[in-house]
Amino acid sequence: MPVRLPFRPRRDAYPPDLWTKCPGPSCGEMLFNKQLDKTLRVCPHCGHHFRISGRARIDQLLDQGSFVERDADLTPVDSLAFVDSKPYTDRLVAAQLQTGLRDAAIWGLGLLAGKPVSICVLDFFFMGGSMGSVVGEKVARAGEAALENRIPLLIVSSSGGARMQEGTYSLMQLVKTMGVVERVKAARVPFISVMTDPTTGGTFASFAAVGDVNLAEPNALIRFAGDRVSAGTIGEELPPGYARAEFWVRHGFVDRIVPRSKLRDEIAALLSFLTVQADVAPEGAAGTGFSPRSFLSALTGALSGEGSGGIGSPTNGTATNGTNGESRLGAGQKVEEPRG
Repeated sequence: MPVRLPFRPRRDAYPPDLWTKCPGPSCGEMLFNKQLDKTLRVCPHCGHHFRISGRARIDQLLDQGSFVERDADLTPVDSLAFVDSKPYTDRLVAAQLQTGLRDAAIWGLGLLAGKPVSICVLDFFFMGGSMGSVVGEKVARAGEAALENRIPLLIVSSSGGARMQEGTYSLMQLVKTMGVVERVKAARVPFISVMTDPTTGGTFASFAAVGDVNLAEPNALIRFAGDRVSAGTIGEELPPGYARAEFWVRHGFVDRIVPRSKLRDEIAALLSFLTVQADVAPEGAAGTGFSPRSFLSALTGALSGEGSGGIGSPTNGTATNGTNGESRLGAGQKVEEPRG
């Protein structure tokens, strides 16, 4: 007669809603999901950072209840009627049902440690966080809101690059997002970029790596193209670990690697240093450094004959030192920044 043991045999398979196996190269521990959530989806044994959703990222970074989402109803359009293994519209519907999002980006205004920010977060679980027309538009609108309200811009990237199902429309987003980012930087509004696993392709090649401060999570995959394409392009063997955040911080593309548990405090500290500069200089304030606009304005006035005399004439407001060739402003005159 067989003996019935009072306990069940050990199972090799675990319910996916209860346990998660750590994919770390030297770990493989089975982690209880509720405990994993308490550690912000970071393995307590090896420190592996799991990918998290855009909503979870916003909840982690911003003050509770302060986030106000904008343009949540923006939805991509299948302008090319693109079909690969399945139609693009079917892929969109599947991703929308899985994530509850209309597209792979969430943007809005909120508070981080009491400081207002314009934030845009990419969600890798929506078609790999690929950047299509809607994602590019949301990144651009986040930058425009930062300009309008003169508050810091924060972008958290987690993307596989441009969305091939939208063809050239997706490539146009690189230009659009960079145009807004350059306007933000020219207006002296702080821009902090956070690169998480993965940040690749067109996202890395556009706005992700051009922040005033570039942060990254440990061991995040950061690169433009795959190993075969990159090695074939440069004709050289790639160094080990070239696509990880630790390599990029040694070579200047990343300023600092910050664990997820310390990311909010790190950004809050940066925001206390990167203050928003005044939009317009105070009346009568002296300019500092070389200004191309001032130089060209003065040169245009001289060539058009304003005042009397030509370039270098004392009556034109400049005098030339005959010993060293240096130019200086005439007495009682100054060059002002053009307005408008």
